[in-house]
Amino acid sequence: MNKKKLITILLLACIAGAALAHKLRLVPQTGHTKAVNSVAFSPDGKTIASASSDTTIKLWDASRGMLRTTIKAHDYGVEYTAFSPDGKTIASVSGGIMKLWDVASGNELKELARLPKDLRSVVFSPDGKTIASASSDRTIKLWDAARGKEQEPKILLGHTSGTRSADFSPDGKTIASGSSDETIKIWDVASGTQLKTLIGHKGYVSSVAFSPDGKTIASGGGYDKTVKLWDVASGKELKTFTGHKEAVFSVAFSTYGGYIASGSFDNTIKLWSVGSGTELKTLTGHTKAVISVAFSPDGKTIASGSEDCTVKLWDRDTGTVLRTW
Repeated sequence: MNKKKLITILLLACIAGAALAHKLRLVPQTGHTKAVNSVAFSPDGKTIASASSDTTIKLWDASRGMLRTTIKAHDYGVEYTAFSPDGKTIASVSGGIMKLWDVASGNELKELARLPKDLRSVVFSPDGKTIASASSDRTIKLWDAARGKEQEPKILLGHTSGTRSADFSPDGKTIASGSSDETIKIWDVASGTQLKTLIGHKGYVSSVAFSPDGKTIASGGGYDKTVKLWDVASGKELKTFTGHKEAVFSVAFSTYGGYIASGSFDNTIKLWSVGSGTELKTLTGHTKAVISVAFSPDGKTIASGSEDCTVKLWDRDTGTVLRTW
């Protein structure tokens, strides 16, 4: 083979290799392929979990922007996911099924529930021993995180329509729940008794969150498109935040309680000042409804999940998008 022919063959091989490499770079799809229903930061802030209608949970490296693990979590869409306080475990719900997963390996640890009614959200108690679930059967259920699905949960009864959200107080002694019956209820965990009913939303309550000091509760309203702030001790409404054009679907407090973030069906996230009750910023970039929002542990970053199949990270102070998955 002469030198000219050899150079031609090598040149063609390089071109073919480059084309193949380019094609391979375009093929992989690491992001979600359907709506992102839930996002959560790990307690150390290094990992973000996202749950999707595409049946998976994805674990992302928050600083490097890389996909760490994809967990084929359920046979149907995953509605919600939450980290345990030690960051080693995540819980997920799909339909009436709740499962626990090992964060390091992505392996299933156990199935906690298999029920005929849908579970809509889950949250770990501060000590990690109990998981509270909100359900379309109008109840809040308390599960022993160490046991399997054969257990009988403690059931909190009082709502007259399906529950949509639940959150533990920072000391773990009480739970707040939001329901389609337009109310928020506060419960004593030890006895299971109802302590207070908070009335003020017009339409379903989509999301509830305790402040870091446990003195206030933030709630998101569906039909009334508002975020409300409540005093836990008295049960009185303290503030109403207005500005969203569509239903508010998720609310979250910043780490030190100075800010509230809200995600809405109007495709935006709004950042509110707790102290003044004013809107500070509107974060735009999602092309469909924002279903879930979460603050990083240091309070400087907001994660959001949307029906547009993406997870976005936002700088709290500037309102700019840091990353899109």
